[in-house]
Amino acid sequence: MSRGAPGSRAAANPAHTQHEAVRFDWGLSGALTQDADVTAVVDVLSFTTTVTVALERGIEVYPFAWTDVRATSYALARSASLAVGRSWAGPGEVSLSPTSVAASEGIERLVLPSPNGSSICFALAAARRTNTVLAASLRNASAVADTLTQELAAGRTVALIAAGERWPDRSLRPAVEDLWGAGAVIHGLLERGVVDVSVEAQVAASAYAAVSGVIPAVLAGCATGRELTARGFSADLDLACFTGSRVVPRLLGESFAPET
Repeated sequence: MSRGAPGSRAAANPAHTQHEAVRFDWGLSGALTQDADVTAVVDVLSFTTTVTVALERGIEVYPFAWTDVRATSYALARSASLAVGRSWAGPGEVSLSPTSVAASEGIERLVLPSPNGSSICFALAAARRTNTVLAASLRNASAVADTLTQELAAGRTVALIAAGERWPDRSLRPAVEDLWGAGAVIHGLLERGVVDVSVEAQVAASAYAAVSGVIPAVLAGCATGRELTARGFSADLDLACFTGSRVVPRLLGESFAPET
């Protein structure tokens, strides 16, 4: 059954619900509308890339809502460090930047708020509307495709959700890097013989296929990539372009742990 986001006054149009085993949509409303058994959230620049880098280093990650005043007490209650926004980080502080996480020392647990990917994961966990939440990116797309192939073989439905960015008025700005990240996973599913794929998911896979050979260039040239470079975070793009990670972050309770 198609449903709207928590607190919304009207449910989504039933025509907007995809019924294929593999689905694609945007943002929290899209995730709730598709209501799949497994939801893989994609926020390439940078939440899901940062989560993957953290888990590669053995750091447990707690998603949390952005600019929520409870974040400090939430982190303290879990004996976790609290990541700050990129522009607010001082020397040695961990932020949403995957580069800062890769350089961190002595962190075992990390509360990682972000306005898009983290907020979506946190809301999905709070809504208890999906059985499984994964964090996917270009960095771990192949490994996520392996995991989702197994989920599909077990009869479960899968939704790839591009987190997107925000316009100044806080409305969703579709971000092409998240389309590519989701498309990379869906492309991997198609290569593994999955055929029950929605039109929307097929389009995402085609978008990725069109740029798969030039990912570093297009990631640097897209709007979010240009923004990060202008702010001095071009190193984050290098970590987002890497495609060899075998870590699949799975949300277990409140935190992400590696798929086992």
